[in-house]
Amino acid sequence: MTNNLLNSLELSQHLNKINKTLMFSSRQMNWNGVLVEQCQNPASAFEIELPALSDHWLNLHVGYPTPLIQKRDNCVHESILHEGDNFFVPAGQPSYWCRDKSDKSGVICTPLQICLKPELIQQVAEASDIDSKRFELVHSFGQQDLQLHQIGMLMFAELQSGGIMGQLYIESLTQILVIHLLRHYSTSTQPIASQNSSLTYTQLQQVIDYIHAHLNRDLSLAELASVVNISPTYFASVFKQAMGISPHQYVIQQRVEQAKLMLLKTDLTIADIALQVGFSSQSHLTQQFKRLTGITPKQIR
Repeated sequence: MTNNLLNSLELSQHLNKINKTLMFSSRQMNWNGVLVEQCQNPASAFEIELPALSDHWLNLHVGYPTPLIQKRDNCVHESILHEGDNFFVPAGQPSYWCRDKSDKSGVICTPLQICLKPELIQQVAEASDIDSKRFELVHSFGQQDLQLHQIGMLMFAELQSGGIMGQLYIESLTQILVIHLLRHYSTSTQPIASQNSSLTYTQLQQVIDYIHAHLNRDLSLAELASVVNISPTYFASVFKQAMGISPHQYVIQQRVEQAKLMLLKTDLTIADIALQVGFSSQSHLTQQFKRLTGITPKQIR
């Protein structure tokens, strides 16, 4: 990356020029390849021109309709953003934003901003048999995309919770987000499909044994993929192909099963059991336990 590209931290600093207030941020949560933030933008008029970005920048509109003027590649786009609308700026592209002084609505908007590392896009593309040199991600000026909005809201809920579901969950959502962008916001005409190979029985057993031995840890896709020496994106696909559920769903199931055994066979408190099987708290255990079994930990004890 050249020095004249703007990274996600510098992007936030530039946006502060319009008196933006940062409400939530994943910056301290070490999410791999993705940054999620919600900001409160002023109701007053503003105008800002951003240099080219080193990351892909997705902005999901949340709240009341808001007028916005955008300019990229000498194209000017004037619109009113509604709930479910998004704009997308690919890495390496400068952009211009303006809220006109004539707007008297007084609306304070709270967009959700997601920055994605180009390396992450490349990894997912290659795991899906797409030549990363033969496609580009493209601009979106205000497209209505409810599926993309839903993915973003799930990521936002995880941000608000402080990362309660863990690394596997947010990494799985990030993979889904990137695949959606490759399908609908790129010049690629290739179908997005997983590689035909699969995990061998030995490899699958190695991963399952590793999960059982480390249930109390905040496992990540990279960590599990390293057990069988394949890429995280490829691992997520072949694991689901073999087990019928995602790595995150499998880990949650195993934690609940282990908690059930400990509730029946030990005198440990429910809070202690929750931590020992990898849940962040007793309430997190109770939520997942009831979802999968239909009853609470207290009821089974």
